Amino acid sequence: MTTTVPPADAGGAALTRRQAELLDQLQALFLSEGFARFTLDDLAVRLHCSKSTLYALAGSKEQLAARVIRHFFRTATAEVEAGTATEDDPALRVTAYLTAVARALAPAGSAFHRDLDSFPPGRAVYERNTALAADRVRELIAEGVTRGRFRVVHPALVADTVSTLMARIGRGDTARATGLDDATAYRELAGLLLHGITR
Repeated sequence: MTTTVPPADAGGAALTRRQAELLDQLQALFLSEGFARFTLDDLAVRLHCSKSTLYALAGSKEQLAARVIRHFFRTATAEVEAGTATEDDPALRVTAYLTAVARALAPAGSAFHRDLDSFPPGRAVYERNTALAADRVRELIAEGVTRGRFRVVHPALVADTVSTLMARIGRGDTARATGLDDATAYRELAGLLLHGITR
């Protein structure tokens, strides 16, 4: 989660205000209730729009789900970076980043994660964003070591450990092993990191 939200949709076409509203509404619905069980007819009824309006966003239900998932992560990326940019202290920036990731993922319920696990295009988006987030944490740790804010540790090892856990969270391994949802796992990771490597 490291890039900013583009001014247009991922396809490059500018969205109308109504389309932007629909994407936000679809995102809220999918995060709360999942997406696999819905048909386009169901979604049109729930959102009080026509199927043709939904087809203007994507050519099929699967394409629509993938588009909404990408929209969620672009929005989350912008929120995470905004929540981190105001911190100058490297230690606080790392924990602010992970806390912001947890906050961004908090609306995603179990139904969304279940459907994401069984939807390869959406799972690929999730895993790609987890990898980008891990890269960002590595950058922040390296900055903290350079500025002397973190105690003498092997920065690559710490970053690799954090990245490994982030990947496990992203794959759902941590949830299966601990029962923690992704947002809670990120909050716990932030706490461990704050107390483990700061001076």
